Amino acid sequence: MNQDYIQPNNWSIIEEGFDVDRVKSSESLFSIGNGAMGQRANFEEQYSGPTFQGSYIAGVYYPDKTRVGWWKNGYPEYFAKVLNAPSWIGINVTINGEVLDLYKAKNVDNFRRELNMKEGWLSRSFEATLQNDLKVEVNIVRFLSLDLDEVGAIKFNIKPLNGSAAIQFQPCIDSGITNEDSNWDDKFWNTTNVEVINDQAFIEAHTMKTNFHTCTFMQSHAFINDEKQDIAPEATSTEQTIAFSYNVKVDQNQTASLVKFGGYTVDRNYEKDQLIQAAKTALSKANTKGFDSLLEDQKQAWAEIWKMSDITIDGDVKAQQGIRFNIFQLNQTYLGKDSRLNIGPKGFTGEKYGGSTYWDTEAYCIPFYMATKDQKVARNLLQYRYNHLEKAIENAQKLGFKNGAALYPMVTMNGEECHNEWEITFEEIHRNGAIAFAIFNYYRYTGDYSYIPEMGLEVLIGIARFWQQRATFSSDKNKYVILGVTGPNEYENNVNNNWYTNYIAKWCIDYALQNIEKVKEEFTSDYNRIMDKVSLSPKEMETWQDVANNMYFPYSDKHNVYLQQDGFLDKELITVEDLEKSQRPINQKWSWDRILRSPYIKQADTLQGFYFFEDHFTDEELKRHFDFYEPFTVHESSLSPCVHSIQAAKLNQMEQAYAFYLRTSRLDLDDYNKEVEEGLHITSMAGTWMSIVEGFGGMRVKDNKLHFEPKIPKEWDAYSFKVNFRDTIVKVTISQNESNFELISGQPLDIIVNNQAKTVQ
Repeated sequence: MNQDYIQPNNWSIIEEGFDVDRVKSSESLFSIGNGAMGQRANFEEQYSGPTFQGSYIAGVYYPDKTRVGWWKNGYPEYFAKVLNAPSWIGINVTINGEVLDLYKAKNVDNFRRELNMKEGWLSRSFEATLQNDLKVEVNIVRFLSLDLDEVGAIKFNIKPLNGSAAIQFQPCIDSGITNEDSNWDDKFWNTTNVEVINDQAFIEAHTMKTNFHTCTFMQSHAFINDEKQDIAPEATSTEQTIAFSYNVKVDQNQTASLVKFGGYTVDRNYEKDQLIQAAKTALSKANTKGFDSLLEDQKQAWAEIWKMSDITIDGDVKAQQGIRFNIFQLNQTYLGKDSRLNIGPKGFTGEKYGGSTYWDTEAYCIPFYMATKDQKVARNLLQYRYNHLEKAIENAQKLGFKNGAALYPMVTMNGEECHNEWEITFEEIHRNGAIAFAIFNYYRYTGDYSYIPEMGLEVLIGIARFWQQRATFSSDKNKYVILGVTGPNEYENNVNNNWYTNYIAKWCIDYALQNIEKVKEEFTSDYNRIMDKVSLSPKEMETWQDVANNMYFPYSDKHNVYLQQDGFLDKELITVEDLEKSQRPINQKWSWDRILRSPYIKQADTLQGFYFFEDHFTDEELKRHFDFYEPFTVHESSLSPCVHSIQAAKLNQMEQAYAFYLRTSRLDLDDYNKEVEEGLHITSMAGTWMSIVEGFGGMRVKDNKLHFEPKIPKEWDAYSFKVNFRDTIVKVTISQNESNFELISGQPLDIIVNNQAKTVQ
């Protein structure tokens, strides 16, 4: 059974009723972020039950020393950890001498939590009967400002319902935190300064090893019935904490409130000795605005984001809620303002996967950001990889490659490989292909070729050199083979000739050669600069071409399909349908040995190639491969259902397309993989967007034009989305009986709908 406690709602994620067994899952689902920082939805007040505390600062990480039983040459020295940062959200509350703690309360009634995605705020309300029989009504609103992205704001209201109350609010900041996820139980943070200045508090701390300097800050004000109280708080501090105490007395049905501003300044943006001054400036801006006004700004900022990125679905609330949740979390994680940042698979919602950059960004996220934001945002993501090219060359050198061959890391924070499972680190090399594909995809969509002569061609050359050296000539097959790899389907390790890997390797070489020629003809000075730098000879390019022209692709004449890898047909081909439900998910029920011998596919592998290179194949070939591989796919990767949804829609298999769409859009909300308490699947959320726009909308770019083949699930009345194509914004609305294309801004645009030319004006 999937979880099913989130209330269906078009614009909000809502939980009703308090259940201690759901706390960790909800901490993930109700997470908030603003691109610069984020946090799980931990309670502000003390909570003594099971909880997973998490506050995160974009780009701040720690290199946790690799822990493996058997060291292999080429292993990365460390695994980068997204760091649980000092916490600023704490507000301890004591009422008539009793600590407010929902885990210990006699009763918790009318508990309700809401993440309002339209306006970008989180609220929680409940009535609690404390051990001393006082009953209080509590309402809390929290948000992380998009406009002042170093600042978060909390308003904490308490109303006693059956008597008067002496209430102590104790807002605090704390740098004595640990990661859930640590290899050696290292100390990640060093606190250097704990300082109180009037009613403002500052803790300066830096990460060990990486030396990121941060200042965590706070300031609070107490109110009774919304009237500000002139209270000088009492401060207490330790080596790692500061707390202020505000004491107020209220009668029955009066409301006591605390408004707290807090957040972080970081030396990525300021000099180390200016962090407290920068924090004071941030607090001054927040105080000048005040809570209500800052919240109004928040609503406006989110309205701007939604204006472009919203997808509406009429007639299916769960589908609507799912897509908005995905779009909301993507925008909370990355807004494209800073080319030093990227999109971690868990965003600001948990620590798993080290919070680093994977090939997910290039394969899944770039299309979303290209179509819903200014194209500079996608260019920043490509520039991020160019900035790491030297490190990619170093990574390849460690594995024995030479002459400027580049292997981009599977997982990275700064360009260095920091993933330490050998079957992925050394073998899941298809990631190189996704990076080259993103360069192609960016140019295809935006028409901006300038990235390639400026930066992209060097990346393509490094990648082509890698593929040429990684291939082996087989005299038996009289072809080039690629041995000892793991494809996107991580349930097969150390296989030979994974079709997807071989196919993308050949494509990368061809694409690099084609662009070398184009840059030579059209951008002579760039061409000369690059050739001086990379020393590429005609002879070397001939060797590349030979590898590309003679690449081996495993094929089954019996099934008339490309084989996922050489030995796929040696497996016992029992489909997922015939697998007992009790055995799922297999990654939690089976030994790794059993998984590797099974035919089960974690995520689209061969079909990932058909998704990227759809126009290299006929619809009939796609159908054959889809019908062959889909029955063996367990979708235990978050990146799988979206690809299958897009392909099922293309093949008019709409029931399947809809089922996969629901699975990708509600993967976390319904906790399909039984792991949501560890954090959300942020990068796959971009795949949900693709399921609608490329799947049901049938949007493609061919010959510099937008093409659409609109379809609609029978469960929906209508749906709509907007895309920004080369500075022209088009709104697409598809109902059960017609499709509408409307120009929102920009020049009239020629598009192709179901193979018919149309002009949108």
